[in-house]
Amino acid sequence: MTERQSRYEYEELLACGRGELFGEGNAQLPLPPMLMFDRISEISEEGGESGKGKVRAELAVRPDLWFFSCHFKGDPVMPGCLGLDALWQMLGFFLGWLGGEGRGRALSVGEVKFSGMVLPSIKMIEYGVDLKRIVRAKLTLGIGDGWLKADGETIYQAANLRVGLFKS
Repeated sequence: MTERQSRYEYEELLACGRGELFGEGNAQLPLPPMLMFDRISEISEEGGESGKGKVRAELAVRPDLWFFSCHFKGDPVMPGCLGLDALWQMLGFFLGWLGGEGRGRALSVGEVKFSGMVLPSIKMIEYGVDLKRIVRAKLTLGIGDGWLKADGETIYQAANLRVGLFKS
């Protein structure tokens, strides 16, 4: 078995979005503009809060990002749901990276807390998902907790994110 990568750059994330990374019919990231990070800086089956794996990703924030011009005119802020979606994207990527088969779908989140906003003045977003449980049955299910840091300050927390891989 070949060693899995521990980080992925933007072009590799685009390949995942085209269905080229984990094979046809398996986990894919969305393509831009819905791809919510520029790189996966770390992915591992070890570590994280529960010791069951972790994913870390980053997005360089630019004032010209697509959502700032429409959310809201004269009061630009990144929609909180996009940060939450990034965490689901990362969890689905983790399941594909593990070798899980099927198409990824966000299923739920237990609790979400927003304590700040991503404004155009922010330079860097860091995302983290810490795996709590992987279920491999008729479908592969990943459960984890996530967070978003804006310029180093944690401003989003999400508990019990769930993503499943579904075979067609």
